[in-house]
Amino acid sequence: MNLIGNIIWLIFGGFAAFLGYMVSGLLFCVSIIGIPFGIQCFKIGLFTLMPFGREIRDVPGPTGCLATLFNIIWVFTGGIWVALCHFFFGVLLTLTVIGIPFGRQHFKLMSLTFAPFGKEIY
Repeated sequence: MNLIGNIIWLIFGGFAAFLGYMVSGLLFCVSIIGIPFGIQCFKIGLFTLMPFGREIRDVPGPTGCLATLFNIIWVFTGGIWVALCHFFFGVLLTLTVIGIPFGRQHFKLMSLTFAPFGKEIY
C-alpha cells in the first residue's frame, strides 16, 4: 500500500516538491553559513520524495542550543511559510476521503519543515 501511495504522491506533485527542496538546498550550500540549512533541505527533499511508510522522530538526547538557534533562524527565513503551505494542502486534502492519506503526509511534512533541526526520518 505504501508503494501505491508513493507512486500517486510522486505523480501529483511530490516530484516537483522534491526538485524544489533540492534546488533550495543547493542554493543554501553556496555559502558556508548556509550549509546546515542546505543539508536540512536535502533531508526534507528526500522525505518528500517518498513519505509513505516513513516517520519523523526527535533525535534522542539533548540537541543543544545550536539546534534551537538554527530552528529559530529557519522559521524566520522561510520555514514558517513552507510549513503553512503544507498545512494548507493537508487541510485541503483531508476534505475528501480519498485525500486523507495524502493530507496526513502533508501534516508530517509540516512538522518537519517548521523545525527540522533535531529530527530524524525513519
